[in-house]
Parts: sequence; structure tokens; C-alpha cells
Amino acid sequence: MVLPTSLRDARNLLESLDLRQIESAVAQEARAQLVIVGPVNSGKSTLFNQLKGQKLSPVSAVPGTTTDLVEERFGPFWLVDTPGLDEAYGSERARKALAALDHADVIVLVLDAAAGVRQSDVKLYQDVRTLGIPVIVALNKIDLIGRDLKAVQRHAEEQLGTPVVPISAKKGTNIAVQLIPAIIDAHPRMAVTIGRALPRFRAVAVRRIIRESALLAALVGAEPIPVLGIPLLIGVQVRLLLRLAVIYGQDMSAARARELLSAIAGGVAIRYGAQELAKVIPGPGWLIAGLAAASGTTALGYAAAAFFDRKLSPQQLRQYYRRIRWRRRRGDMALTEEHDPA
Repeated sequence: MVLPTSLRDARNLLESLDLRQIESAVAQEARAQLVIVGPVNSGKSTLFNQLKGQKLSPVSAVPGTTTDLVEERFGPFWLVDTPGLDEAYGSERARKALAALDHADVIVLVLDAAAGVRQSDVKLYQDVRTLGIPVIVALNKIDLIGRDLKAVQRHAEEQLGTPVVPISAKKGTNIAVQLIPAIIDAHPRMAVTIGRALPRFRAVAVRRIIRESALLAALVGAEPIPVLGIPLLIGVQVRLLLRLAVIYGQDMSAARARELLSAIAGGVAIRYGAQELAKVIPGPGWLIAGLAAASGTTALGYAAAAFFDRKLSPQQLRQYYRRIRWRRRRGDMALTEEHDPA
């Protein structure tokens, strides 16, 4: 599912989806696939192991250690570590690596920062780009660069013509704070896949999903015609609950998500009605309604994450939601440890 970028897109998307279609769309998100590719000895296997948190792919200082595809089931999708690509594009190793890209939703191209970007790296990036699949370039081994990192990164970006994400797969540097967010930005539905399959990065994925839903809720909430946005906002929030349920491995139907929505917030008609009432004041009222929708959706997301993660009772869930709403009304917009889903 492509993230809507305007209120019209949101309306068209959500009005065209019944509950079963929402369920189907979220289930499809959970099957997204990430493929790692790169030159020989660039650190692909080390990154693969760092993401999973286990040593699954052979790692060695000898170039070309990985001679075949290494696939590991991460819940609903496969993370694939490919054999290194070199200048011999007609080789059997190269064919295996390129074939692994056929079903990718996102590609992570790993390059060696210590070796510098070579012409063959540029050629590989250009070839991968022609597939029409989002590509994230990870500039690995920055732990070997030291003070020259900015210059090396700038040179790599000039050579490739695209931003790169500097990482150290060996030390885990920038994996959670830069690489994972870049993957989700490139393909938003990867958030569900990453959150479910890689528990170490679940908090990052959950925050991204909640933020995305809150932004969409703000667009819907700012709909100038009173009442018209209510079913759309409910659709946004039902989809949010379903995505979080998938991340935490919970079975939930869209109908059950709608019931949970009522259980969390209570008094749905009153809650949405008060929000819509603000729209009688053109301009400022629309803004207030949009902010209220975003704030409520954010609180809903964190309460639901706690519900799935900590197995709260319905009563605890309502109390949790109200506590978050109260803190946000006081201006405490930061994500605190108390309601961090990590």
C-alpha cells in the first residue's frame, strides 16, 4: 500500500477499502522482502548477522567467502545475503546475486568505505537502479575511516549521485538510527516487516508507523466539511491497530480492531463529534481538528503498542490511553519510557 500524500488520496484510498481489504493490505505489508547485495568483502554478511542478531551467514576476512545465497526466514519474509558481485557480471556468482533481486521490495547495496567507491560499484548501483526497486546505499566499515568520514561520504555521494548511509555493520553503528529509518522511508510497508521480524528494531518501526498514521490522520481531520472525515479517520486508526497487531504477532481482524478502537477511546461519537465541532470555524477550526486527530491517533498508537506488548486488560488499556492523551495536552510531546513500545 502506497502512503497517501494528500487528503484526496487518503479519501480515495480509504473509501475504496472495506474491512477485508484493509486486512489484506496489512497482510501484504508483512510479506515485504529485503535483499542485501554488494561487492566482494564489503561486509554484507556482517550486516546480515547484525540485523538478525545471530551468526547465520559465514563471515571471514577472505574475500568472497559467501559462495551461495544465504536465506533465513524472518517470520513473514526472507532476508537474503547474496554472494558478492565483482566486475565479472557474467559469472555464476553474479547471476545468483542478481536473481535474488527479482522479488525484492527494498535493496540494500553495501559498499566498503575503506576501499572507496570504485567504477564497478557505480556500475552496480546503476544496474540495480534500473530494476525500479528502492535502493538504499550503506557505506560500511566507517569504523576504519576515522576523521576522514565526512570527506569519504561526500565523495561516495558524488560518485553515485545519491545519498548514502554511513554504517559499521561490525559495531552496529547507525543501523537503528539511520539505516532502518532509511529503509522504511524508501518503502513504508517495510515498517511492519521489520517490526515483526526484527524485534531489536521494533521500537523504531512502531514509532514510524504511529507517526505515519498521525500525519495521515491530521490530513483527514483537517477535512473542512464536518462529519465527512469521521469514517476516513476510523479507517486510518483501524489500519494502525492492524499494523501494530501484526508487528507484535497478534491475530486480529479489522472488525476486532474497530471494537478495540472503541474500547480504547470510549464514547466514539462524543470524541469524534467534539473534534468535528471545531470545523465550524473556518481556517483555525480546521487546523485544530487536524491537530486533535493527529494527537488522538498518536496516543492511540502508543496505547495499542503497550496493549499488544504487555498484554494489558481493556481497563488498563483505557487508563493508559487517557494518561497519554493527558500528557500530550500538557505539551509533553516526547516519547517517554513509560509508553515506549520497545
